[in-house]
Amino acid sequence: MTTALLGRLAAAAPAPTPAPEPTGPEGQLIIAALVGIAVIVILITWLKLHPFLSLLLGSLVAGLAAGMAADKAIASFITGFGNTMGSVGVLIGLGAMYGKLLADSGGADRIVDTLVSRTSARLLPWTMGAVGAIIGLPMFFEVGLVLLMPVIILVTRRSGLPLMRIALPTLAGLSAMHGLVPPHPGPLVAIGALGANLGLTLAFGVLVAIPAIAIAGPLFSRVAAKWVPAGVPALFVADEAEKAGARRRPSFAAALISILLPVVLMLAKAVADIATPADAAPAWKVVLDFLGTPVIALTVAVLAGLLLLGLGGGMDRKAMQASLSASLPPIAGILLIVGAGGGFKQVLVDTGIGQVIAGWATGASGIVVLLLAWTVAALIRVATGSATVATVTAAGILLPLTEHLSTPMVSLMVLAIGAGSVFLSHVNDAGFWLVKEYLGLSIPQTLKSWTVLECLISVVGLVGVLIVSLFVGGLG
Repeated sequence: MTTALLGRLAAAAPAPTPAPEPTGPEGQLIIAALVGIAVIVILITWLKLHPFLSLLLGSLVAGLAAGMAADKAIASFITGFGNTMGSVGVLIGLGAMYGKLLADSGGADRIVDTLVSRTSARLLPWTMGAVGAIIGLPMFFEVGLVLLMPVIILVTRRSGLPLMRIALPTLAGLSAMHGLVPPHPGPLVAIGALGANLGLTLAFGVLVAIPAIAIAGPLFSRVAAKWVPAGVPALFVADEAEKAGARRRPSFAAALISILLPVVLMLAKAVADIATPADAAPAWKVVLDFLGTPVIALTVAVLAGLLLLGLGGGMDRKAMQASLSASLPPIAGILLIVGAGGGFKQVLVDTGIGQVIAGWATGASGIVVLLLAWTVAALIRVATGSATVATVTAAGILLPLTEHLSTPMVSLMVLAIGAGSVFLSHVNDAGFWLVKEYLGLSIPQTLKSWTVLECLISVVGLVGVLIVSLFVGGLG
């Protein structure tokens, strides 16, 4: 049974692309990759250049140092940029539209209010962790953070619990979903780069994220509340009065259905891939294949959101149009960074550096490969402060290793990279400063709360990936 299942999954996976010819000796390629990464780190952390420009310059330096001709290096970057925008950029735009609609319609408030009103003070941290995870499913971390900060502060004020007991579980839910569960940009980029099965990665991601959220959120918040006895920030004081006179909001059921709809469609496609023989294509399977494609699933979510959230929240056509239009300008920077990360990844792939690393790992067990994936992503994350850059770069470097992995193990490699990409958030991470400023913390307090939380999610996520790998099998 297990062999047949893995066979069907393998049949659904994309065929591996031929490995590029190395552009120089092994030592030169290693130095070129290190120099390229170092240039990106220096430009972002020291010269404070925008990550898009830093990734562009670092890509060109890495390509030239590896022996690529200048025109080839530029062409490689453009190819990677275009491929990433084609596969991920559309999803980012759709996700931003849906997230803005969820917020403007009052759907996010409805979900939060419903959950909190039915929870005792003792279980409130666990509820807030669930809220962060649910809201974090369709949203980018930064968007979810900004939208949920008023809720975090208001709930803290109402409940009388310490700020850390409410804030950290919510942030843990947001961060774990961002790093481990598609359709977020980081996991999606890694899935596309490594040829992983989307549905399988989504299922494993949720499985790994649950204990990570529990440990880094509600459980750690007990300790953090003693380490960081912070008061409630004097923010959003007027929000409660404003909401009392606000227009009607969508029902809890409508908001929840709209959030879970794209996830259900993608999971249904994955189940159909498993349950249906590779040479069979019944009509219902064709329909699920179409609806479960990420672009279509998120498009359906936006259209359903217009009905369930927009009309359900009393928005007219002009208000819905304004909400969708306002969602796109803030993500321009994210799109450029993600695209440039794909360009840098493509340059690394085209130099052949991945083949060098693959040679080092030849004969290694699946667990060793997963540890390598986590380590590479964690090092880049600590150096650059960007989870997306860490994910994209690690995926490019480790791509050749997927040729020797089973389909489930490729999905677990995506999650190992995702877990490593959230490790040790510190002063070079925009999320660090967002948390610090919103919660009114000092830098040491932010390090003792937010930074530790991110480390816990990363390590617990890695442990979860390794445990799952023992059940799905190793190489092959």
